[in-house]
Amino acid sequence: MKLRLAMVTLTLGIAACTAFGPTRKPPAVPSSSHYSVAPQSPQLPAADGVAQQIAMGSRPVPEWWRAYESDDLDALVAEGLEKSPSLAAARNNLRAAREALRSQIGESMLPTVDLEFSPNRARTLGIPVLPQQTFLEDIFVADVHASYTFDFFGAALLANRALAGQIQQQAFELESTRRALATNIVVATINSASLQEQVSATEQLVALGEQRAQQTAARYKLGSASRDEMLAAEQDAANAAASLPPLRAQALAMRHALAVLLGRPPDTAPAPLQLESLHVPETVPVAIPSDLLHQRPDILAAEAAVRSTADEAGAATAALFPSLTLSASYGRGGFDWSHFSSPEGAIWGVGASLTQPLFHGGALLARKRQYEATYDTAVSQYKQTVLSAFRNVADTLVSLEEDANTLSQAGRAEAAARETRGDTESRYKLGATPFYATLTAGQQYQSARVQYIRARASRLADTAALFDSMGNPPIQTRRARGTGGLEESGGS
Repeated sequence: MKLRLAMVTLTLGIAACTAFGPTRKPPAVPSSSHYSVAPQSPQLPAADGVAQQIAMGSRPVPEWWRAYESDDLDALVAEGLEKSPSLAAARNNLRAAREALRSQIGESMLPTVDLEFSPNRARTLGIPVLPQQTFLEDIFVADVHASYTFDFFGAALLANRALAGQIQQQAFELESTRRALATNIVVATINSASLQEQVSATEQLVALGEQRAQQTAARYKLGSASRDEMLAAEQDAANAAASLPPLRAQALAMRHALAVLLGRPPDTAPAPLQLESLHVPETVPVAIPSDLLHQRPDILAAEAAVRSTADEAGAATAALFPSLTLSASYGRGGFDWSHFSSPEGAIWGVGASLTQPLFHGGALLARKRQYEATYDTAVSQYKQTVLSAFRNVADTLVSLEEDANTLSQAGRAEAAARETRGDTESRYKLGATPFYATLTAGQQYQSARVQYIRARASRLADTAALFDSMGNPPIQTRRARGTGGLEESGGS
């Protein structure tokens, strides 16, 4: 009979999952076969001798940073994923949430059993007509209480599944945080290397500018240069020198930021890598839009929020219906130890409580409408998350293509400036050109060098952003769906 009653309760609870609350299925979002306004070319423009391939429809790469072929970069990412305090805090929050779910399941789905022992010594009033006005007595009571609430309409089951959905959402957010941390470490490493090389090139540019200003001033004194030329050279030198301090500060700030990402204090920041040691990945996988929905952690987290809020709305609806609680107790009691241990000391009780909400000042209906509005919000946020993800991929693809064009032209300008500097130095050695012309050519080369370094770093960083925007392989996603245990139970 108990088994039949339990089966009836479970059946009603599962049926309530489908009867109460809005649909748990995320809304359909329009998507096309490509991300940008124009279809993406499978091959990006060549730059630095590399024409990156866009592998449309390929699976994402879990440890994508290894595509940069740098052991030092791999070590930095591994250190950050292991020692980052922010990532450790997110893991601990998820662990605490899972324990909270276990606690809620234990309290709502299983019987409660409590053991109570209550010895008491008291002085009580007697009957007024008796000579003795008070009595001193001992009371000994020890019993076991058990109770169980039958979840006929699935209120507890839906509430537990809603919490499990929130934990699943938190698990996807943790994965999104982990991927963002890896991306930030890679980008910070690229920018740190780029800024260090920009500082070196700018230092040479400043030195050449100062030298040119001094020579122009000497020529002015000799009458071979005008005052305007002298002042222009002085202004150019001052402008170049003024650009160096903020660049140095930016380079140090980037190193400090990288140290914090790695879980280190800023004074122990790693030395910048050489930008040439980071190889641009030649092939970048890009999922089709329909597959991206099942790969990006932020989209999966928004989807979990839709399911969780649907269950919360269902639980609020189920709370409007009756609930049945059975309770029983058994123990022993008496006014002394002899009665406590004798057969006369046995005490017991059984009871049932059927509760039907009638009037709560509109609180229950208001709570139901509250969770329905929360569900509508989660649906809208899911749609916005999907659209933002599509835009993120589209913008990154466009940036990566234009990065290649920019780098190609920056490399072309850098090569031309380098050749010009070499030719000018050769003519100076032959006496065919004055020395200040070599200084001017050197300045032009260092300026072109700075632009080339920036373009190369942008291409490397945007490649990292595109890798990150693809999310995880679907097999990892399915494993993450198991978080919480109740996610697929009684699915609607």
